[in-house]
Amino acid sequence: MSEFNERFKAFINNRWLVFVAAIWIQACAGIGYMFGSISPVIKSNLNYNQRQVARLGIAKDLGDSVGFLTGYICEVLPLWAALLVGAIQNLVGYGWVWLIITGKATPLPLWAMCLLIFLGTNGETYFNTAALVSCVQNFPKNRGPIVGILKGFAGLSGAILTQIYALIHSPDQASLVFMIAVGPTMVVISLMFIIRPVKGHRQIRPSDARSFSFVYSACLVLAAYLMGVMLVQDLIDVSHTIVIIFTSILFVILLYPMSIPVIMTFTEEPRQSIEEALLLESEKKESGKAAESDTEVVFSELEDEKPKEVDMLPRSERKKRIAQLQARVAQAAAEGAVRVKRRRGPHRGEDFTLTQALVKADFWLLWFPFVLASGSGLTVIDNLGQMSQSLGYDNTHIFVSMISIWNFLGRVGGGYLSEIVVRDYAYPRPVAMAVAQVILAVGHFFIAMGWPGAMYVGTLLIGLGYGAHWSVGPATASELFGLKSFGALYNFLTLANPGGSLVFSGLIASSIYDREAEKQEQQRHPHVGSFFNGTLTSEASKCEGSICFFLTSMIMSGLCIIAIFMTMTLVYRTKPVYASLYGKPRT
Repeated sequence: MSEFNERFKAFINNRWLVFVAAIWIQACAGIGYMFGSISPVIKSNLNYNQRQVARLGIAKDLGDSVGFLTGYICEVLPLWAALLVGAIQNLVGYGWVWLIITGKATPLPLWAMCLLIFLGTNGETYFNTAALVSCVQNFPKNRGPIVGILKGFAGLSGAILTQIYALIHSPDQASLVFMIAVGPTMVVISLMFIIRPVKGHRQIRPSDARSFSFVYSACLVLAAYLMGVMLVQDLIDVSHTIVIIFTSILFVILLYPMSIPVIMTFTEEPRQSIEEALLLESEKKESGKAAESDTEVVFSELEDEKPKEVDMLPRSERKKRIAQLQARVAQAAAEGAVRVKRRRGPHRGEDFTLTQALVKADFWLLWFPFVLASGSGLTVIDNLGQMSQSLGYDNTHIFVSMISIWNFLGRVGGGYLSEIVVRDYAYPRPVAMAVAQVILAVGHFFIAMGWPGAMYVGTLLIGLGYGAHWSVGPATASELFGLKSFGALYNFLTLANPGGSLVFSGLIASSIYDREAEKQEQQRHPHVGSFFNGTLTSEASKCEGSICFFLTSMIMSGLCIIAIFMTMTLVYRTKPVYASLYGKPRT
């Protein structure tokens, strides 16, 4: 009985259990990606025009990205309490929207609807922050794969929720909003006590590489399966029984990673308490050394004495050369030849506060490309329903599901490939982000052309490029500015989404769409006159043809090219940092 209790305790405190629970939360946390599916329902039921829908989309993006309060709550409250706050916001926000569009509640003005969308979507920031902070602390040596996988499942949640909605088989499209309000809330509340740091430094196992390969295989199987299921359901009219089978297999694949902590619990010998105590003591000594090195005296002349090529040396040799220089300067200081002062702030690669990071050029060279690239990708996600309809596609759900799958693969693949870049070549991780921006620029160009099949190619490229940003970017921020304030840095980084969406979707895309819709309506009914200030009906505001989003897509493609040059500037500036962090000793 005592052995069972010991193994059960090991299972509960296994950091892989926390990781799997975080995966499940992320699998239903990206409800903002469902806006492309629910916006046509809101538009038709409330008689909105495209500009009004775009304002709802901006409110959604703000809710998904404004996480200052989230970061504060995660610092002062346990993570389970932060998850509970997010679950309540999700239920109240989207639940109230469902009551309004079904006629069960009094209609509200547009500003109030924007507030509800903001409130409901802002619950995601609690889910994302709690999952990422707990798992990055549990896996400090594997932050690239961890961020990529978790953000990948958040991106895939649109396809997962769409498949679950197909299982419900409701003719009422408004029921999708109800599912978004209730489903994630139930999942988060059931798992919120598992999400926590569990002293991951003391649980590093040689089997970690095999476990990550196991999770990656599950990711690829899940993406391939969902892609196949979505294509079959789009091309063939399958029965509801087949949909039930498809969804059941989906749940089995999602449960698949749980085998990792289960197998580890029952096949590996639990660590004895004395071993844990020794390891804990070792960690205390290491942390003491780290704290001592953080507060050591830095000499004002050291940077002048240090040759530039020292920064490019492998870590061990670089430390040796710097130590020799420090010894020489220290001796000179003792003899009164030089003046000594303390370093005023951290260097890149060390722990920054948010305030310290905001005054660094490297932070803004990371943030502004996010505004241009991920903001343009999010504009496509928000307007996917209208884009596909304008090109003659009736079933918009298939593109919402497909871009979620490619988004997922972009995040997982971006984390995996960027980890190879830094681990094997000690090259700056942002170069992977520049590649993603090239992919985005090409994807926008395809949608602008409106060629046959352009929506399929465009959603593929934009999903991959947009997704890669959300695995490479946070990992880059944690490397350049440390893990101490990672939650605050991550939530500030997410402000790039509403910033880009405000310009691309709120000002450019919606204005051009409504202008082209008005032109087409005047051509069909030349005696009706012009439409002003939101008086377009939902039918009259429909635009048809590639012209609806041609100019918007070309503008976004051009701005992605500008983002490439900014990102490559960051790559050039951070080469010494990554050489120091990941450089291997020469043999």
